[in-house]
Amino acid sequence: MERIIQGNKSNQPMIDIYRGNERFHTRAGWLDSYHSFSFSHHYDPANTHHGLLRVSNDDVIKAGTGFQTHPHQDMEIVTWVLGGELEHKDSEGNKGIIYPGLAQRMSAGTGIWHSEMNPRGDRDVHLVQMWVLPDTESLAPTYEQLDINPQLEKGGLVLIASGRGHTAAISIRQRGAVLWGGRLRPGETVQIPDARFAHLYLAQGAAELEGAGPLAQGDAVRLTAAGSRRLTADPAAGAEVLLWEME
Repeated sequence: MERIIQGNKSNQPMIDIYRGNERFHTRAGWLDSYHSFSFSHHYDPANTHHGLLRVSNDDVIKAGTGFQTHPHQDMEIVTWVLGGELEHKDSEGNKGIIYPGLAQRMSAGTGIWHSEMNPRGDRDVHLVQMWVLPDTESLAPTYEQLDINPQLEKGGLVLIASGRGHTAAISIRQRGAVLWGGRLRPGETVQIPDARFAHLYLAQGAAELEGAGPLAQGDAVRLTAAGSRRLTADPAAGAEVLLWEME
């Protein structure tokens, strides 16, 4: 982890850079998964969350395999597919195929069972799954999804999920969190929102963050009271990014 501290003793914005090869890594026959925070049998008491974000897993699931039916409770779970397809089924009767550009959220609430399988027999599925705690526990489980490919194609940062009443693709039961996503064109620049906590993940491509330097695929940046900063996509490769803005 690389830390950049700016400011004076009473006000020290921090930027923590976690390189892709520094993450916890789970490799099974059917799954190749990188964890940004403590997850499953990987545990570090100094790395359990950033702000409200508890899980950010980058998963590759082999063709025809996946996560069999398992339970969740009181968690807001957002899944973002980067390549391939993921089939969701749950105990509330929801079923759907998640593909790139489809925003999907499952609110586990009082309890839900679901499976996440790769329905394709000819290719892997690559996805990022993110969990935030709800601000209200023990609500009924719900599910929501929406295709936002047209918005993403326009460039810039696009609202994926929000608990603040924004006109976002999907809602989450957490007033302190907003998720942005962007498929940035080569050389495109966007502004990181000024937030108490922000978590930037380079899902694909490369970019440069003002005050932090170059970022490669799989790198994550945890910003704490770091103000608004420019993010510029690689001039050749562009970048796909996921950004949590949190209180």
